[in-house]
Amino acid sequence: MTEALYFLDCYLKEFEATVEKVTEGKYIVLDRTAFYPESGGQPSDTGKLVRERDGAEFKVVYAGKFNGDISHEISPEGETGSEGLKVGDRVKGIIDWDRRYRHMRMHTATHVIANVIEKEAGAQITGNQLGLDQSRVDFSLEAFDREKFAEYEKIANEIIAENHSVNLYLVSRKEAEERLSRLTTLAKGFSEEITEVRLVEIEGVTIEACGGSHLKNTGEIKGIKIEKLQNKGKSNRRMYFSLLDQASGLK
Repeated sequence: MTEALYFLDCYLKEFEATVEKVTEGKYIVLDRTAFYPESGGQPSDTGKLVRERDGAEFKVVYAGKFNGDISHEISPEGETGSEGLKVGDRVKGIIDWDRRYRHMRMHTATHVIANVIEKEAGAQITGNQLGLDQSRVDFSLEAFDREKFAEYEKIANEIIAENHSVNLYLVSRKEAEERLSRLTTLAKGFSEEITEVRLVEIEGVTIEACGGSHLKNTGEIKGIKIEKLQNKGKSNRRMYFSLLDQASGLK
């Protein structure tokens, strides 16, 4: 299995690794990686692999997890003027940091607003999809009081401005279940196949299982704005939000 370096260090921008598998000349499995593979509503990282022996660069356009391995899809044009990557090649991986950091802000923000909606309205989160400009959260809620969401946004931005530390832990599933009343805000729960759990704790706010990339402090989110609310059917609601580029100024 690929060692996932992003699990406990989401701020790792570069790393060194060895190519373990090459499929069709463009799907590259490394022994270790900081590239986040698409999962849990979070898009994959992009960036590049630079071969150590000759400096040849290969653009990473997608990363996904398959049977425990994280596969990096490289763009064909990345091989211009050089041979392709081979098993045993040493490479430096370089993350597209602006994209990664935007997703980190979005993901931690999603935990904050989802926790507020859960506590204030008793809603269960049924899904989410992160984007660079806008993200969405789906939730199950009987009474859909749209006016309440201005209040939820205010509470979320107050939490963000309070600069809560965000901590990451790897624990056994048994320990996580003994420690928490619920592993996740997601209504569908957590797969029984997962035996080791990565916990994300926003100090004083929430702690839950999540494999995504996160910030070290809620203050880095700066703030959120709810852009749109949709009624998707019986008890099925959807909220879109964006990030504020400047701090909200709330105390």
